[in-house]
Amino acid sequence: MTIPKEYNPQEVEKRWQNAWDMSMYHFDWEDENKPQYIIDTPPPYPTGNFHIGNSLNWCYIDFVARYKRMQGFNVMFPQGWDCHGLPTEVKVEEIHGITKNQVPRAEFRKLCEELTIGNIEKMRQTMRMLGFSVDWSNEFITMKPEYFVKTQRSFVQMQKQGRIYQADHPVNWCPRCETAIAFAEVEYEARDTKLNYLYFDKVKIATTRPELLAACVAVAINPDDERYKENIGENVGVPLFDHEVPVIADKEVDPEFGTGVVMICTFGDKQDVRWWIEHNLPLRKAIDRNGFMTGIAGKYEGMKSSECKDAIIRDLKEQGYLYDQDSLDQNVGMCWRCNTPIEILSERQWFVKIENDKILETANEINWIPDYMKIRLENWTNTMEWDWCISRQRIFATPIPVWYCKKCGKSLIAEEDWLPIDPTQTKPPIPCECGSTEFEAEEDVLDTWMDSSLTALHVTGWLTDHEMRSPAQLRPQGHDIIRTWTFYSILRSKALQDSKPWDSIMINGMVLGEDGHKMSKSRGNIISPEEVVDQYSSDAFRQWAAIGGSTGSDVMFRWKDVVSGSRYFNKMWSIFRFSMSHLEEVLPDIPEVTTSSLGTVDRWLLSKLNRLIISVTENMDNYQFDEACKSIRGFAWETLADNYIELVKARLYGEDETSKKAARYTLYTTLETLTRMIAPFAPFFAEEVYSHISTGSVHQTKWPSANREKIDETAEKQGEIIKDLASSIRRYKSDCGMALNAPLKKIEIYSVMDDVTDLEGATNSAVEVIEGKPEFEHVPVDVKPNMGIIGPKFRKQAGSIIATLKNMDASRVAQMKESGSIDIEVDGEKISLEPESVEIIKEVTSAGRTVDVLEVSDVMAVILR
Repeated sequence: MTIPKEYNPQEVEKRWQNAWDMSMYHFDWEDENKPQYIIDTPPPYPTGNFHIGNSLNWCYIDFVARYKRMQGFNVMFPQGWDCHGLPTEVKVEEIHGITKNQVPRAEFRKLCEELTIGNIEKMRQTMRMLGFSVDWSNEFITMKPEYFVKTQRSFVQMQKQGRIYQADHPVNWCPRCETAIAFAEVEYEARDTKLNYLYFDKVKIATTRPELLAACVAVAINPDDERYKENIGENVGVPLFDHEVPVIADKEVDPEFGTGVVMICTFGDKQDVRWWIEHNLPLRKAIDRNGFMTGIAGKYEGMKSSECKDAIIRDLKEQGYLYDQDSLDQNVGMCWRCNTPIEILSERQWFVKIENDKILETANEINWIPDYMKIRLENWTNTMEWDWCISRQRIFATPIPVWYCKKCGKSLIAEEDWLPIDPTQTKPPIPCECGSTEFEAEEDVLDTWMDSSLTALHVTGWLTDHEMRSPAQLRPQGHDIIRTWTFYSILRSKALQDSKPWDSIMINGMVLGEDGHKMSKSRGNIISPEEVVDQYSSDAFRQWAAIGGSTGSDVMFRWKDVVSGSRYFNKMWSIFRFSMSHLEEVLPDIPEVTTSSLGTVDRWLLSKLNRLIISVTENMDNYQFDEACKSIRGFAWETLADNYIELVKARLYGEDETSKKAARYTLYTTLETLTRMIAPFAPFFAEEVYSHISTGSVHQTKWPSANREKIDETAEKQGEIIKDLASSIRRYKSDCGMALNAPLKKIEIYSVMDDVTDLEGATNSAVEVIEGKPEFEHVPVDVKPNMGIIGPKFRKQAGSIIATLKNMDASRVAQMKESGSIDIEVDGEKISLEPESVEIIKEVTSAGRTVDVLEVSDVMAVILR
């Protein structure tokens, strides 16, 4: 068998990608013997680019999936695709030079589907390239009828439960996307604005949104504010507009902000909505769905809201209503998709009722990894004041299965056995209760989170022929979608199955560029997974993901970490090649060796190996991939390569078959165990090595189990001493200018040790173990003057003093140093030197022999010259 000298990851990884039978990763729905481990995998949006943030998350998922399979679990690592949404619609419009309203709905939807299918295939290729052990038999695509039928059925079920309703209600609205959005889709951006001070008839107000004067429905004052008590209950005129509004009292008004008088508009912000509901105020809609001013804005009608603001401020100044302006820092709500400032509009929409207490109770039943991430869900849930708006004014999404009777206006909700259905393409099979068969289809579609919030139910078999296997065991995801995917998934699982969706949720951080900032096109710090793999390898990329940081924390991408991973595999390949040169002739059956026939160093390595198995297994159980991978890497590089192999080379190349057999057994056991342990992190490298040392796939083997009987503290202690002695003697030879394989006359070890065979082999010298401690004599042989003391003190005389000292008998100078003063005569002058002025060089002798002494771990090594 010819093993290449150099490891070629590109050739190896491509070969295994093509050779693997991916069915070995399939989940067995019929298996009742193995414990199940179902992963509720995030379905990425099919942009065509599986970016580095996705890749980090999928690496974590794959580490878990491969580890759990090796531990004997029936693992499902499904792959989903969250297809629906505005970005695809915008891309289709851009590619085809159309708008969504210029072609029939069905045709536009088909164009979106075609683009999505192409993007999915590109992303599949990247995932295969990165070695992810995906269960493709459980792939799901949310735009396919077999998936979105579940979304529609969940809508029908929850509507019958009273959890979904339709109502006119204020919603967050994006004028650019022309659709309602949920609170979770609102991002906040710090901006500088102006606080405008206005004469408002009998009172003064301060507002940041003068463009909403036409929508003013009341003025509010804190009832404890003595400045304005007499105005409560009056009506005041709105400047520039011909309508009056009441002055009301409300404790929520901050007397210290602005003038202490607040303009209530429908709607400027969430507080306006609260006051509107609480005080039963009228509705004045000044901004339409496209962000233009409506008819109630008078001469400003048709202006964009930003244009209207500038125009109204000019008019307020000209007519004397605006008397001051202050700069103000403000958090502006923005659409997460297009970064456009949102408006709050009152629209007829579909909503899901939110029961905050149930969501928090369910969250407490779930194991959070890391546990501090739960607070993010708790904080978000506690701020939820409105129900979840689930209707969207788009095309490429799951249709809402509803029609409206043209005669009586009553809504007709589809029955579950009618689904899947697109009401714009199909009429209901039954007439309305009033007898009419004329219907208007609901053209709104469902929020894409209505699709993806069902993934936990979908992968565990909801609404299939399979027996339900909920909850799933793991939800892996980024911390940026806790308030959306986590929140909505818990809500839906509780509503539809009255259970938690998963046993555990594992949160990963974001990937930062080498500049420490989040990767973005504008910063130019984006790195693609393909770029990393092309230069190094998938396994090196995966090792960066494992070691780059702990779960929950943001991870910085650094090329040097990938390079380090690549070097590690080159080192491991060298270990493998050396091992095979001694194992190949006895493979595939390495004979078992009794503990008694193992050398001390063999037992030392096997003891440490079994401790490694215990610690790495504990790390993997706790999702501490960084600690697990670092431990494996450190053991292979330092303990195995730098120490064990160097110590046992003499035995492996020697003639003693018994000791050679013990070394081979130990080496094979360690190599095979390490190969299985690195398999979750480096599937290609592990498979390549395993294919040479055993049969079958490493990914279908069992995870190593620690043999605690082989943990031997005595062997570990003696092995450490032998290792340290060998290292110290190598340094000694190097310092003496000797070749490392040059024999020494003799090495005497003063300790209690059973076996020094490998120390003899590593030093190429005879070694004798002697109990007790050696007796040494230290004979002065030379005098070394200290120029740092003599020079500054004696200056011109320093040279003569040094010459005199070096010509003196070393024993005599040592005696004077011991007495506390070194008295000498230089050019007829008597000079006294401090003891620190000289160093006495001594030669060590033992039993009359000249020796060198090394002290290692409280053990004396006497080297005879």
